Parts: sequence; C-alpha cells; structure tokens
Amino acid sequence: MSSSINGAPGGSGTAAPARPLGEMVFAGMIVCIGVVGFVAGAGIPIPPSAGVVGPRVFPFLVSGIMVAIGIGLLIQLLRGHTGAAEEGEDIDPSVKTDWLTVGKLVGFLAIHIALIVPLGWPVAAAVLFFGSAWSLGAKPWWRNAIIAVVLALILQFVFAGLLGVSLPPGFLLEGVEIFNG
Repeated sequence: MSSSINGAPGGSGTAAPARPLGEMVFAGMIVCIGVVGFVAGAGIPIPPSAGVVGPRVFPFLVSGIMVAIGIGLLIQLLRGHTGAAEEGEDIDPSVKTDWLTVGKLVGFLAIHIALIVPLGWPVAAAVLFFGSAWSLGAKPWWRNAIIAVVLALILQFVFAGLLGVSLPPGFLLEGVEIFNG
C-alpha cells in the first residue's frame, strides 16, 4: 500500500506541488505577526508596582506561541507535508474567484474607514453593512438599508452607551446621550 506525503493515494498519477506557495506565505505571516507582537510587547511600560508577572508576559507568551507554530509549519511544509484539500459539500474548487464582488467589498471597507471620522460610526457602519449585503447579492435593497441602519445603531448603543467605548457618534447623534461613549 503506497501513499503520498500529503495523504492522497499514491496511484492517482498527480503529484503534489513541490512548494505550496500559499501555505508557506501563510506560515511566514504567522511568524511575522509573532515578531511584531514581540516588538509591540517590548514597548509596554512596566509600572513600579508590577510584580513578577508584569504587563509584558501575556503578549510575549502569545507572540512566542505564534512564532513557534509558524516556524513549525514552515518546517513541515519544507519537508513536504501539506494540508489535505477541503472536501466540504459546499465547496466547488472549479469555480473561479469573483473579483468584482471582492473589489466591491474592499471598496465599501475603504469608504467605511473614510467616513468614520467625518460622519461618525453609525453612518459609516450602516454604509458598510448595506454595501456588504448588496455586494453579496442580498435583495431587496430597501430591506438591506433598514437592517444596516438598525444594526449600526444597536452597535453604537451597545459599545458607546453600555460599554463606554468611545465610538464617534457623528453630527447626527452628537447630542443623544445614549449613543455617546
């Protein structure tokens, strides 16, 4: 009984790619995020009242785990051990990526970021929610708009009104106390 390294039957006649570029990029990004965590954690000031376990321990621990996992994954990939392909029933590997939809989603995210400061979180979030629903094909548009506005107001109320997280309310909700963090 023969089998290839990636778990597929050896007699299939198709060879696994020598270097799975996408998986290697992912593993490299995990290592990079871990290194950035170390750098950011080193910048955390330690108060004089800190005991043995200071404020840097948790960021260093998480960063160390990420670097170790990323390096381990890179080593496994370089040794030829790749992940098995997903065999979910809702995945069709022959379908190409819909770059128009991806572009719309990225565009609405950029609009959201640009609108947060001048118009406030609720307006920017409503635009993002509506744009995402429209981009993904949800219909009718008016229902999407109503749901987007309601969700944005609920989020503004929960974060700013209940949790005290300062989200910019914008000029429309500036004086409404329950929406100010």
